Amino acid sequence: MSNKYITSVEERRLNGEDREDEEDDDEGNEKGMEAWERAYADERSWESLQEDESGLLRPIDNSSLHHAQYRRRLRALSAASSTARIQKGLIRYLYIVIDFSRAAKEMDIRPSRGVVVAKHVEAFIREFFDQNPLSHIGLITLKDGIAQCLTDLGGSPDSHIKALMGKLEFSGDASLQNALDLVHGYLNQIPSYGHREVLILYSALSTCDPGDIMDTIQKCKKSKIRCSVVGLSAEMYICKHLCQETGGSYTVALDESHFKELVLEHAPPPPAIAEFAVSNLIKMGFPQRAAEGVISICACHKEAKVGGGYTCPRCKARVCELPTECQICGLTLVSSPHLARSYHHLFPITTFNEVASSSFNNPQHKLPKTCFGCQQTLPLPGKKPSLRVACPKCNQHFCLDCDIYIHESLHNCPGCESQNSKAVTEE
Repeated sequence: MSNKYITSVEERRLNGEDREDEEDDDEGNEKGMEAWERAYADERSWESLQEDESGLLRPIDNSSLHHAQYRRRLRALSAASSTARIQKGLIRYLYIVIDFSRAAKEMDIRPSRGVVVAKHVEAFIREFFDQNPLSHIGLITLKDGIAQCLTDLGGSPDSHIKALMGKLEFSGDASLQNALDLVHGYLNQIPSYGHREVLILYSALSTCDPGDIMDTIQKCKKSKIRCSVVGLSAEMYICKHLCQETGGSYTVALDESHFKELVLEHAPPPPAIAEFAVSNLIKMGFPQRAAEGVISICACHKEAKVGGGYTCPRCKARVCELPTECQICGLTLVSSPHLARSYHHLFPITTFNEVASSSFNNPQHKLPKTCFGCQQTLPLPGKKPSLRVACPKCNQHFCLDCDIYIHESLHNCPGCESQNSKAVTEE
């Protein structure tokens, strides 16, 4: 009896081990690679290395790389603005069209194209409202050959992000024509002072359309809707043609960091279309904050709420957030800080100059040892690129992090502002 029992236990153990081995083999076959290959593919560690001058592999200096990309973009913007006086639209109505077709399941960007797009759209929405406080965003998804409006045009970043993160489902084909028809129907009702824009984040290599997309493109062009596309796969002729006809830009991302850079380029307002470059007077209301203990019906959500919110100065209706448009009288409601923050696009800060290495060897020209912004010690130049920049107006020196913060968030030079305050106090 004991020998039979031991034999049966060993047989069950062996059979269990065989089943586990078969399951492991099945998983490996499904992935198409061995376990050690999957580990390297998930980490993609080779992308964090670069070859130096001596031929050795070194880790990539991400901060220097980020600053180099930022400086290149800043120089391009300053060169474009210096050639001609460009008028920019401060009140933008932007629809973000996100491809949620089966192509978004592709895992060439980990964990998948769709998840990566959603993550960077969240960052873009917050950056967009930070730079364009008077503007509005709406979200549209593409899947199963249908374009669906996920959120209407609004000025609340949290509501857009919450709706987007709750709908990360990918299936079917993408239809570019259906998306343009839906966007055209919404943006065609926007008043003339608003700048109509569409940003399409496209993962697929084809479009499944019910009709002639060329007619739809001409409708968007006639309605002065600027269409831009950021692709996650190869370049497509129809996307390029759409952007050329409507005055937008078409780019294709190489990897995740490049995709993030391309998307964030659409946060600052683009140059205004010639027909829109006229002066318009816009009626705006500056509502007061409602009392905390008062119960009132919100015009946005059609429900009673206690405390908070804002009161429209024209019709006395209550709204939850600013900026927005009053649902009762149609008055544009903003706050004074929103209006003030919009003006930095009209008067952009001058691009700082990189300090040449020859300046460090000049004994007659004594350079500051600390950054004027953060007061941190500025390192001496080595093999790395320029480690400090200088304002051409006040000649104060700044580190790379302060350079980015001043141009992208602060929009004022601390050195110039300190000189202005000194001049005022002396007077």
